[in-house]
Amino acid sequence: MANPQFRDRTEAGQLLAARLSRYANRPDVLVLALPRGGVPVAYEIAQALHADLDLCLVRKLGVPGQPELAMGAIASGGFRVMNAEIVESLHISEQQVLQVATLEQAELERRQRLYRGDRPTLAVRDRTVILVDDGIATGATLRAALAVLKPQQPQAIVIAVPIASPHSFRAFQSLVDEIICLATPELLHSIGQYYKDFSQTSDQQVCQLLARSALS
Repeated sequence: MANPQFRDRTEAGQLLAARLSRYANRPDVLVLALPRGGVPVAYEIAQALHADLDLCLVRKLGVPGQPELAMGAIASGGFRVMNAEIVESLHISEQQVLQVATLEQAELERRQRLYRGDRPTLAVRDRTVILVDDGIATGATLRAALAVLKPQQPQAIVIAVPIASPHSFRAFQSLVDEIICLATPELLHSIGQYYKDFSQTSDQQVCQLLARSALS
């Protein structure tokens, strides 16, 4: 795919599912989505593989004044991963990091209550986890997700994304058992440029897809 253009996250998930067919109908497989954009992608994969679907709740820590640029990420359980290169190059203070982290922690907890409610997280131990997002730019949120998942001792971790920068793709190859990516364009300015429809996934959509998956 020299100039990839996915119709939307649903189509991207369907294309990824075709590349993951060897994981179909295996009771040990668990598909974990990074909300919110990763959920429609992961839903299609879970449906095609007849696998369980759950969430891995993480939040990007955006650079003050440049929220789309990740200086790090946080995840449930108090995990925090920082991009030291960005923090140092932009002279971001610990106080600024703390301010952003406090806001994002509140959002993380809101999503936890809304998306999960009283439903417990699915067990990861000894399972093959397919970790899904709608793309990898800096990779900060995925690194936070791995920091949460690895201590839970999954059998294997597979990252599945439609699009990633070549640098991020290479970096994650050494961190997980396998990474499946449909395209790694040299000039990746933004994930959204490779989708015809990259409208924001809503809380309602996340809840609907999780409910639909639980019933299937």
